[in-house]
Amino acid sequence: MNWYRNLVKPLVDLIVALTAFLILFPVFVVLTCLLFIANQGSPFFLQARPGKHGKVFRVIKFKTMNDKCGGDGRLLPDKDRLTPIGKFVRKTSLDEIPQLLNVLKGDMSLVGPRPLLVEYLDLYTPTQHRRHAVRPGITGWAQVNGRNAISWEQKFQLDVWYVDHLSWLLDLRILFKTILKVVKPEGINAEGSATIERFAGSNE
Repeated sequence: MNWYRNLVKPLVDLIVALTAFLILFPVFVVLTCLLFIANQGSPFFLQARPGKHGKVFRVIKFKTMNDKCGGDGRLLPDKDRLTPIGKFVRKTSLDEIPQLLNVLKGDMSLVGPRPLLVEYLDLYTPTQHRRHAVRPGITGWAQVNGRNAISWEQKFQLDVWYVDHLSWLLDLRILFKTILKVVKPEGINAEGSATIERFAGSNE
């Protein structure tokens, strides 16, 4: 499937991302304004993430949490900083819209393992590190099979499985299941947390 991975997939990413962004542009503008007000500042969240072969790029998402701090000057817990509009944007996966720009830049794909934190790179096992053999995606096999409700080890197993079985049929299946997940959101948060717990390394 090298012909699909190296030629067809990047072309499809470009065409679909551009079309989707043009269609969703009015939503993009409205959410940008609402989040600017809710956050009392930037509506966007930019962060360095490792892409294909671990090459670092800056991912862009809608910012769903404000920067409120407690009396000690430290940021409040995630659940206390998640704004009402931010909660809606996360639940509907609309926070992913700006990542279409990352796809247009060639940093990401529509489908692939999610780009995680740079600091995790040194914590991966050799097998887990293979998730970086392809471009990271807006959605992926792990996202449609539990998202943040599954363990890190399960997530990485699914990511590596995707790398080993990448095909146009699998990508189509993932995109279809993603649409169903958006219609009926589940697995957005880890149990008892507004976000998933940080990865601290495997016990393997």
